[in-house]
Formats: sequence, C-alpha cells, structure tokens
Amino acid sequence: MTIHLPDASGRLRAYEPRREPLALTSGTPFTSRTVFSAAHVVADPYADVSPDSPAAVDWDATLAFRRHLWSHGLGVAEAMDTAQRGMGLDWAGAAELIRRSAAEAKAVGGRIACGVGTDQLAAGSLEEIRKAYEEQLAVVEEAGAQAILMASRALAATARGPEEHLEIYGHLLRQAAEPVVLHWLGPMFDPALEGYWGSSDLDAATDVFLEVIAAHPDKVDGVKISLLDAQREIDLRRRLPQGVRCYTGDDFNYPELIAGDEQGFSHALLGIFDPLGPLAAEAVRVLDTGDVKGFRELLDPTVELSRHLFQAPTRFYKTGVVFLAWLAGHQEHFTMVGGLQSARSLPHVTKAYELADGLGLFPNPELAEARMKTLLSLYGVAQ
Repeated sequence: MTIHLPDASGRLRAYEPRREPLALTSGTPFTSRTVFSAAHVVADPYADVSPDSPAAVDWDATLAFRRHLWSHGLGVAEAMDTAQRGMGLDWAGAAELIRRSAAEAKAVGGRIACGVGTDQLAAGSLEEIRKAYEEQLAVVEEAGAQAILMASRALAATARGPEEHLEIYGHLLRQAAEPVVLHWLGPMFDPALEGYWGSSDLDAATDVFLEVIAAHPDKVDGVKISLLDAQREIDLRRRLPQGVRCYTGDDFNYPELIAGDEQGFSHALLGIFDPLGPLAAEAVRVLDTGDVKGFRELLDPTVELSRHLFQAPTRFYKTGVVFLAWLAGHQEHFTMVGGLQSARSLPHVTKAYELADGLGLFPNPELAEARMKTLLSLYGVAQ
C-alpha cells in the first residue's frame, strides 16, 4: 500500500497508508455528556441538476449514515449547517430530511434534534420572519423531534438592534411545545450572520443572548455556541441559568470544552463528529468512567484534522466532511448538493486524507487508498 501524494507545487511524495483502522465498536449510551453529531446529506449523483437547482438527495444513503451515528450512541443534529442548510439544501429539502430522519430515529430508537430557521425567506419583515420560524417549528414538532432554533439570515438583515431579536425569540420560546436548543452561529460559519443579537460587539451580543434565556429558562434545554472562541464559551457557560446546558459547537477546541473544569463542562453538538463519530463516541464512554486523561488521549489527536477541515473560509468545511465519508465507504461517490465538492482544493483534501488515515478513521484503508488514487487521477496525478 503506497500512494503518491502531491503538495501545493505538484511535487509527489510516497505515503504509506495505515494498514489497520482503529478498533472501534458500538457501545452503551453515554452517561456524562449529551452528544450530537451534525450530519451531512448524501447527494443523488444521477440527478440531472445544476448547482442552483433544488437539492437532489440520495435518501437511502443519507438515512444509512444516520443509522451509523445512532449505532455508536450519538444523537443526530439534523438539517443543520453540516447538512448544507442554506448552501445547497433549501427549506423544501430540509423539511423532507427532517420528516424522514425523525421517522427513522423513532424506528431505531435514535435521538434527534432538528434545525428551525427562516430559509424560506431571503429577507422579510419581522412578521414574515416570525411566520417563517413558526412554519419550520411546526414541521419539527409534528415530526416528534427536538427543535434547534438556528440563527436567521433574514433577521440579521432586518433587525435594527437587539429589541427585534428579543421579540422574535421570546415569541418562539413562548409557543414552543418542548424546551429547545438555541444556536448562535458565528460569521466565520456564515458571513450573513455578522452582528447577530443586534451587535457586532460580542460582549454586548452575549448579554442579549443571555437575556433571551433568562426570560424563558424553562423553554431552553441548552445553547449551542459556534464562535471558535473557547474562553468566550467558558465565560458564557458559567453565566447560564441552572439547568440550561451548553453544547459546544467549537470545532477547534472541543476536547477541552467537553472535558470541562472545576466549574462545569460543555455537552457537544459538532460537525466534526460526523467524520469522527465512532472515535468521538469511544472517547465519551471513556469520559463516562471519570477518566479525563484517557478521554483527552483519544480526542486530542483529532484536533489537527478538525482545524484543517474548518480552516477559513470555515463555511466550506462540509466539503471535507463529505470527502471523508466517501473515503470511509459511507457513500459511493464524492458528489455534493450544490456542487460543493469543488469548494476545496486538491492540496486541502489530500492533507485531510493523510490526517484521517493517520488517526485510523477509515474502516477499510485499502478502499480509502483506492478512492484517493481515483480522485488524484482526475486531477492528472499519476501513481
């Protein structure tokens, strides 16, 4: 097993792939942390669509990947950023995904929470934004899933200050049937969300975010913070009302945030747990025994891969996630809705392959090597 990998200048070097994957199996449910993987969608490669067409989804492969995550004890965060929400997957596609995944979760006993946003709208009045949120909340609740209230591009564009955010979120929380997760997605993941909560000053925005929670603590199960700032998350975590969880969305610093400190810890809702699913699950089960050192020894080495996949422009991390799913055998092709497979360079995906292989993430290293060679050949790289 030898593969010749190119660097950014096109020079080739011999690489010997790992021969044996990590020995990871499904196990008991977690006891110390609640952990969700935000899951990707699998495109239908045979659909005759263009990048701006409605998404064509391979439903069988998409649901099979969710069963894979559930089999390892992970919850699935559905129709989120990782599923290319707003980057290839429109609301009609997301609604179908929610209904299908929620039914599958019920059938297999998996935990699921689903994204609620306003992507029916490019922009709109506060009344239109409220109705868009309500429509999506109804779909999620009717499907029997927990709701994740996502940040709204339309609200970011329309709101003049924090008052509009307080009004919209207060209304939604009052009518939610069950406690929801509030999701604060930073502009590194979506530039259209700059100035969310009414201010580009993150300290001021944090105060507004906490004001929303404080007014309705019984309707907030937890908050998901995706700002890639560990200390800011820790500071916010310590200010949450009793009983409101912090779900880290920090794909740069997740091991330390999940491990926690003497004043608390974060649960997890992470896109990086899509490719890391079995390894992340094994690490959390070690943490369940109280073995923080063993947990860190398993999870810390994955951070280099995560930081690579989520490097700027961060919003294109989905390309690396789907690429690794293809190499790992979870789907038969490297095609994405919206044509997003072209969003990362050959040097980027080459390094992703090498880092993931070094971690033992590929159940069949020979298959991963063969598929990597196929991709390289398409770029004119001879082996």
